[in-house]
Amino acid sequence: MTVKQLSLPELADACLELGVPAVGLWREPVQSYGVEATAKLVREAGLTVTTLCRGGFLTAIDPEARAAALADNRRAVEEAAVLGTDTLVLVSGGLPAGSRDLHGARERIADALAELGPYAEQHGVRLAIEPLHPMYASDRCVVSTLAQALDLAERFPAHQVGVTVDTYHIWWDDQAPAGIARAGAGGRIHTFQLADWTTPLPEGVLNGRGQIGDGAIDMREWKGYVEAAGYTGAIEVELFNDGLWARDGREVLAETANRFLTHTA
Repeated sequence: MTVKQLSLPELADACLELGVPAVGLWREPVQSYGVEATAKLVREAGLTVTTLCRGGFLTAIDPEARAAALADNRRAVEEAAVLGTDTLVLVSGGLPAGSRDLHGARERIADALAELGPYAEQHGVRLAIEPLHPMYASDRCVVSTLAQALDLAERFPAHQVGVTVDTYHIWWDDQAPAGIARAGAGGRIHTFQLADWTTPLPEGVLNGRGQIGDGAIDMREWKGYVEAAGYTGAIEVELFNDGLWARDGREVLAETANRFLTHTA
């Protein structure tokens, strides 16, 4: 997503050129290119697929909408398995239209996980609940803190359900370091993502993630927390940013790799 202006073949070529060994993929471009074709492309390029993003949106009340969401998430699990990644990131979903019931929405997520967790396990895939910043609670994700994500995940085996730790969404929360330690102790840190917090946020706020080093987040500090919790997996950079998307994708990828080394080493 950081360089969504690149086609998947262009992305694979750029990763090879820059020595980037792994990539997190999003479902929309994968589906457009073809799931099997994407799997072949990354395999022949020698790339590891770290995660597939995203499943989720599991808060609907209407039975037909809930059934459709579950079916879509089962397809996402199957896509992840074909791509060779063991992690499907979940953005849980916001409040249904007209609802103000946060607790009920979170319980419906738990109900869905009870069905999806075993299905994911059958395919060798783990589900990673991603808490999003509270500004997204109404329309995108009612899970706003790492503690809330863990409260859901811990109802299920760690090899079925864990969490995504994303600096952009949790850097403000002084309880998040303890949550990372808790997640690590339970083997539930399934992926770790970096993005910086820059202000002012753009209108609509979704595409406001800053390039590493441009904002308020101490990346070394957060990398230290996850490493201290025992995490040894890949670190992803996930930037939604209209300014970056308007630039040459290879240039942005090279810049991002350099920023990662500068601000986390």
